[in-house]
Amino acid sequence: MELRHLRYFVALAECLSFTRAAERVHVTQSTLSHQIRQLEDELGHPLFERIGKRVVLTVAGETFVAYASKALLEVDHGLSRLKSAGDELSGEVRIGATGSFNVGFVPECLAIFLKRHPTVKVTVEELSADTIGQRLVDQTLDVGVAYEPPDPTHLWFEPLYTEEMVLVVSPRHPLAQRKRVRMVELHRQNLVLLPHSFATRTLLDECFRSCGAEPVVVAEMNTIAPMIGLVARTQLATIVSSLAVTGVDDVKRIPLESPTPMRTPGILWKRDARQTPAVRSFAAAMRKVALGRSLRPSAAVDER
Repeated sequence: MELRHLRYFVALAECLSFTRAAERVHVTQSTLSHQIRQLEDELGHPLFERIGKRVVLTVAGETFVAYASKALLEVDHGLSRLKSAGDELSGEVRIGATGSFNVGFVPECLAIFLKRHPTVKVTVEELSADTIGQRLVDQTLDVGVAYEPPDPTHLWFEPLYTEEMVLVVSPRHPLAQRKRVRMVELHRQNLVLLPHSFATRTLLDECFRSCGAEPVVVAEMNTIAPMIGLVARTQLATIVSSLAVTGVDDVKRIPLESPTPMRTPGILWKRDARQTPAVRSFAAAMRKVALGRSLRPSAAVDER
């Protein structure tokens, strides 16, 4: 069933004349008759009864016309909104993102979004995943960029892509020349990690327990950039998303295995919350960037 079938059907139901209905929808009477027969065949019910030159709706036609008219009204209303709005959006988009995504992902999305919609005001806050979830429920944020929440009762999670977490060290670190590092080799290694309130820390702790490693966490920081800055200046190591250190020249990133920590970032919404056109457009920009990242080859191991 196509949109034209509904338009032809509603026109004939209102005119009850093939001649007048054909003139209204700008087709020949034979084309109109053929399209109506196609619709009747697909629905499995006759919609019109032809009595001589007269046309009347059948019981099935009377039932269906109300739904078809409503569907066309919604489509026409949407087309009208698109034509009147054009590409100019207004309003505000309030974004909450965890630290990993503020390094590269959110700026990349914003660059695409603001180029197309420069009149929209955008506010970005770097927050913990728990705070993002609560702020979405309180409706003081419109959209979140984080990992899947442990309790999705009030939130809806839309996964974007899968990312690998890597070991990050300075070029002077004893592990800096390694091609790969097993998680168990981080036993008693000095690390700087996110605090226990972060879902990423919970994931890493589970990975360490699974292989029997007990690293020495000498520092905890709640944002990614200072952690990487500390690693670059010391003999400490950290574990972050591989994308968080893309383009950072003063550190080395090394793939981890047995197990390899993996995360799936995504978009967080409040369930049943009404999303403005500006918010929906920003979400579309995130999906576009995420698709590009999912198609890229995995980050190469540093060879410096």
